[in-house]
Amino acid sequence: MTTPLTSPLQIRDFRLYWCARFCAVLATMGMVVIIGYQVYDTARADYGMSIRDGALMLGLLGLVQFVPLALLTPVAGWTADRFERRTVARIANGVDLLVALCLALATWNEVLSLPLLFTLAALHGVARVFLGPSMAAIAPNIVPPELLPKAIALSSIAWQSASVAGPALGGFLYAAGASLPYWASVAMLALAVLLLTPVRRVVPPPMQGHPHPIRQMIEGLSYVRRHRFLLGAITLDLFAVLLGGATAMLPVFARDILHVGTEGLGLMRGAPAIGAALVAGWFSFNPLKNNVGIKMLWSVAAFGLVTVLFGLSQTFALSLALLACLGAADMLSVYVRSSLVQLHTPDTMRGRVSAVSGLAISASNELGELQSGVAAAVLGPVGAVVAGGAAAIGIAGLWSYLFPELRRAKTFDPPPEVLAQAVEQEKPA
Repeated sequence: MTTPLTSPLQIRDFRLYWCARFCAVLATMGMVVIIGYQVYDTARADYGMSIRDGALMLGLLGLVQFVPLALLTPVAGWTADRFERRTVARIANGVDLLVALCLALATWNEVLSLPLLFTLAALHGVARVFLGPSMAAIAPNIVPPELLPKAIALSSIAWQSASVAGPALGGFLYAAGASLPYWASVAMLALAVLLLTPVRRVVPPPMQGHPHPIRQMIEGLSYVRRHRFLLGAITLDLFAVLLGGATAMLPVFARDILHVGTEGLGLMRGAPAIGAALVAGWFSFNPLKNNVGIKMLWSVAAFGLVTVLFGLSQTFALSLALLACLGAADMLSVYVRSSLVQLHTPDTMRGRVSAVSGLAISASNELGELQSGVAAAVLGPVGAVVAGGAAAIGIAGLWSYLFPELRRAKTFDPPPEVLAQAVEQEKPA
């Protein structure tokens, strides 16, 4: 008799996938935190910009990363549903490896400029848009459905633990040698590609619906729009983080408010991931089962409150603690939303729906950086963070009214009326 599986870690392919995800996130998080610092430092030191103008450059950095994501998300989702997903993920990691290599060489030779940093950040955005849907669509195909919530929690641990180590490691390596973080990223991304290679091939099932590729891309957006539950869950995260994100201003806080330099910046960027990793670790062994929707809404409100408190903090230790609490609140929201999106989506649509979800996440992060940069130019960095946190609290309350389906969600299982609606909408016209 075969012993039933109780953990995704018992599956070899998932272990390789987990390690590859950890290495890739470790590399990119270490790389991104240094790009942000170099943009702000270059703007201040080489271009003579003020604090507010330097903060605006951070906002523009978010914009140049978002533009390729916005343009290419339908293509990336279609690619993940059309081609072998493991290969797509390896190619995307390879593109990010080239970005890291260019940054290492440019930093080593001291030829950095704002146009070069913005160009490479945009190419990094291209890699991310293809990596997200392909990686998200692999996990449900290598673990049984009953273990998927645990797999999502464990995958979040890979993400969050690497998000802790990546920025901190990047900050300390940068202090030792400006190009070292990028060389480390090159090595980690190469390892991620190698770890994905032995994973069994994940070929998506035949696409349903219209045969034309453009129509197939649009079907992902249409599917989310038709299903209010998915639409509410995805847009809740979009608008809450878009308005309430504080991480874009961390280089400003590290350099000119808390005066802790790149080492402090690395710790500040890693602090949210510490709180998130603790929450993800708890859910990997004790999956959330009841009242999942209302807990997601409360976690978004808590995210906004902690953001306000962080903006008002004047001490480094308190700021780190608040950032850890911010990450914990965000992780609860991410855990619930990721599980709902994956379990409410058929496999034939999973890549395209994951791409839509990834676009929302990217919009909230990158456009959130733009919003924070513009707000900081008007209100100052502290005012921008406080106002954004208050807005996130308002979004949680508004979404509980606009999407009562979220409030009423008790478990991750779709309610009968949602299943019936999905079946009806999948029928050919």
